[in-house]
Amino acid sequence: MRRFNLGYFIKEGFSSIFSHGLMSFAAVCMIVACLIIMGSFSLLAVNVDNMLSQLEEENEFLVFIDEDYTDDQIRTLMAQVQQVDNVDPNGVTYITREQAKADYLKGHESEGLYADLPDEVLRDRLSVHVLDLERFSETVEAVCALPGVANHRAANEVAEGFVAVRNAVTALAWVLIGILAAVSLFIISNTTRLAAFARREEIAIMKMCGATDGFVRWPFIVEGLILGIIGALAAFFLLWAVYAGVCGALLDGGASALFGLMDFKAMWKNVLGVFLLCGTVIGALGSSFAIRKFLQV
Repeated sequence: MRRFNLGYFIKEGFSSIFSHGLMSFAAVCMIVACLIIMGSFSLLAVNVDNMLSQLEEENEFLVFIDEDYTDDQIRTLMAQVQQVDNVDPNGVTYITREQAKADYLKGHESEGLYADLPDEVLRDRLSVHVLDLERFSETVEAVCALPGVANHRAANEVAEGFVAVRNAVTALAWVLIGILAAVSLFIISNTTRLAAFARREEIAIMKMCGATDGFVRWPFIVEGLILGIIGALAAFFLLWAVYAGVCGALLDGGASALFGLMDFKAMWKNVLGVFLLCGTVIGALGSSFAIRKFLQV
C-alpha cells in the first residue's frame, strides 16, 4: 500500500466518522460495553484462578476435635491421623482454641467486634497436610472416620465453590460477549452502510474509472478500525478505573484478606492487547460486511 493511498484512506475514514457522528458514537459505545463486560468477567475468572492456585498450594485441611477429649486422647488422635494413608506424618499440627483465636485475629486487628471473642467459641483442631492432592477427598473421608473427629473444613470444598463460580462466570461472559459483539457489528455495519450510501454515486464512478475493490473498500475498513481502536482505548481506561475502585472498596472494607485481588498493573499489557485486537477485529469485520453490496457495480 503506497504512502499516498494510506494517507487518503485515513483521511476518508475520519471524514466518514464525523459525517455520521451519532452512529459513530453509538458504535463506539457498543464496543466499549462489549469489551468492559468481557474484561470484567475475564478479570474475575483470572482472580478466581489465582485463589484456586493458592488453595492448591496449601494442600491441607482442618480437623475439629471433640470438645470432651482430654490431652491424652488428643495425642492418641494425632498419632492415628499421622498413620492415615496419604497424610504427611510431619504435617499434622495441633492447634488449641486459644491459638486458633489468635491466628484469626491477625487478619482482623482493626475490627473491634472480634477482640472480645471468647475462646470457647472456637474448637481445638488439627491441621492436616496431604501428600497427593488428587486423593484429597478420600484422605479427608478417612480422617473424618476416626473417633474423636467432630467436623472438618477442607480447602477443596472452597476450591469447588470457586470452580463453580468460575465456570458460571465464563459461560455467562461468553453469552453476553456474543450478543454484544453481534450488536456492535450491526451498528458498525449500519454506520459504514450510511457512509457508503451517501457516496454510492462516487463509488460507481470510481469503479467505472477502473478503481479496484480494495481501493474503494479500504477507507471504510479504516473507519471501522478507528472506531474499534477508540472503543478499545475507552473501555480499557474505564475498566482500569472500575477495577481500581473495586480494589479500593475491598481494602477500605477490610475484605482484602478474604478477596486478595491481583494488581491491575501486572495485567494491563495483556488486557490492552486483547482489547485492541477485539476492537479492531469487530470494527474491520463490520465495515467489510457493509461495503460488499456497494462494490457490485
